[in-house]
Amino acid sequence: MNVLIIGSGGREHAIAASAAKSSKVDKIYCAPGNAGIGQIAECVPISAMEFDRLADFAVEYAIDFTIVGMDDPLVGGIVDVFEERGLKVFGPRKMLRS
Repeated sequence: MNVLIIGSGGREHAIAASAAKSSKVDKIYCAPGNAGIGQIAECVPISAMEFDRLADFAVEYAIDFTIVGMDDPLVGGIVDVFEERGLKVFGPRKMLRS
């Protein structure tokens, strides 16, 4: 499974370290990541607020599951953007579904 983690702080580092322990995870990407995360995952130079670019990356790199660690993209609606494209993502939606 290919995993994308959105963020660049300690929370995302902990998520990457935990994901790396799973035998189900083949490749971990982190956008934008940081030097510490770079020891565990491949850092991707895309801002956490560039939702369309991140979704494009997820499609292009066959990301099976995205985990959003940062609060700002969640508040901004990144989960909605990913779900509209049929991508599996963990996090709350911005918009209510009826």
